[in-house]
Amino acid sequence: MGLINLLIKDPLTFVLIAVPLLYSVILHELAHGWVAYRMGDPTAKMMGRLSLNPLRHLDPVGTLMLFFVGFGWARPVPVNFANLRETRGGFILVSSAGIIVNTILAFLSILLLRMLSPGEGIIGTALYYMAQINIILAAFNLIPIPPLDGSKILMGFLPDDLGNSLARLEPYGFFIIIGLLFFGFLNPLIDFFRWIILSIISLMLF
Repeated sequence: MGLINLLIKDPLTFVLIAVPLLYSVILHELAHGWVAYRMGDPTAKMMGRLSLNPLRHLDPVGTLMLFFVGFGWARPVPVNFANLRETRGGFILVSSAGIIVNTILAFLSILLLRMLSPGEGIIGTALYYMAQINIILAAFNLIPIPPLDGSKILMGFLPDDLGNSLARLEPYGFFIIIGLLFFGFLNPLIDFFRWIILSIISLMLF
């Protein structure tokens, strides 16, 4: 169900989902640009993308998809990997930065949720949605299909010829993802990576 239906039926829940979702996506993209900047690539900074201003990150089509279909995307932060001081290591770190940030946000949300007294109402509900949104974002982006982050992390570990072969799938990545969704394979993939993320968070909370 798209967020537009939720806005009509339950405006409060819409706000509790939409705001954490918006900034979780923004922080995901911001993390890519910030790590790239720290490793020698100023592209995102020069283009004004190291910002929490939603208008600098929202993609019109991705935002409409989010409201009407239930999933969407932001504009990817531009990164020139040739500028990075450590090409292969930098490639992996920059690509994994967004997933790491989403995992940390989910961890902090669950930690705060555990510290709250029972029946904390709206705060507890907001933290719950914050945790779930970031777990799903991290899990989805771990799928190794270009242009998702998981594919770029995998490319960083693969030999150049295999990495280049995987990169050539990027123009078809969206259609591959839609195909996986249509044939029922996307949710099991997300569930698998969600289990990995939850396992990491559980170790952090131990």
